[in-house]
This record gives sequence, C-alpha cells and structure tokens, in this order.
Amino acid sequence: MIRTRNTTGMADSVRKVMAGRDPEIALYDVKTMEEYLTTSVASPRFQTLLLALFAGLGLALTVVGLYGVMAYGVAQRTREFGIRLALGARPGEVLGLVMRGGLALVAIGLAAGLVAAMFATRLLAGALYGVNRLDPATFGGVAAVLLAAGILASYLPARRATRVDPIGALRSE
Repeated sequence: MIRTRNTTGMADSVRKVMAGRDPEIALYDVKTMEEYLTTSVASPRFQTLLLALFAGLGLALTVVGLYGVMAYGVAQRTREFGIRLALGARPGEVLGLVMRGGLALVAIGLAAGLVAAMFATRLLAGALYGVNRLDPATFGGVAAVLLAAGILASYLPARRATRVDPIGALRSE
C-alpha cells in the first residue's frame, strides 16, 4: 500500500522503483482504496437493494390485495349500505363501519406478521449489521407503514360505500 494524494501515474512510478529493487516482484491489481472499498461492499449493497425492491413489491401487493378484498366486500354489501342510508344512517357511520372491518383485517395481519417476523429474525440474524434482531424501532416503523397502507386501502372502498344511492341500491335486487 502506498499513501498519496495524487494517484495519476503512481502505478508506473511504483513499478519502476520495484523493478529497480527486485525485478522478480510483480505489481498487480493496482487500485485506489476507494475502488477496493467499492468492490468489497458491492455485494451487500446489491443484496440490500434487492431486498428493498422486494419489500416495496410486497407492500404494493398487500395494498392491492386488501383494497381488492375491501372493494369486493363493499360491492357485496351495497344493498345493506343503501338500506342503512335510507333508514337514516349518516355517511360517517357507514364509513366507520367499513373502516373498522378493514382495520380488523389489518390488525390480525399485523399481529400474525409480527409474531412470524420475530421467529424469522433468527434466520436473518447474520445479515443484520448494527441492528438488534428484535429492534423495537424497526418493528414499530414497519408496523406503522403497514397500518398506513391498510388505512389507505380500506378508506377508498369505505368512501365508495358512503356514496351509495339508497334508492338505486334497493331497486337493484
């Protein structure tokens, strides 16, 4: 290793000095420390990027799946919501009813996911650097993101349920 501020032409100068001392010594794989550092962290960096992409895809699938389940449930219960609204239920009450159902699904999924994650961290303990495998901030942050995604996925169908035309819903069947 050679410490220098100017790397331009340094390899040739070192080769000349080394050849003058001992022509049998070969100088190979000459790189700056930054290049060595970049190649040494390339694989963990790629793995982290890949993990983040799959996590984002998983979150998107979760939101789409929950939205689909909630939208289907609202479509199945359109007549019920029409009757509730016709009998004097306020749209906020219908919104709350649908949101509670969606958030119940989210809560069950979060509870099951947190328990499964606590057991799965044993398998991933070797890949964690500087983080406790049961880090409360990480678990809390992930739970908050999933809760926010669940609220969004439940809110859109719930808002549609509040806009049901009571007369049209009663005539449809």
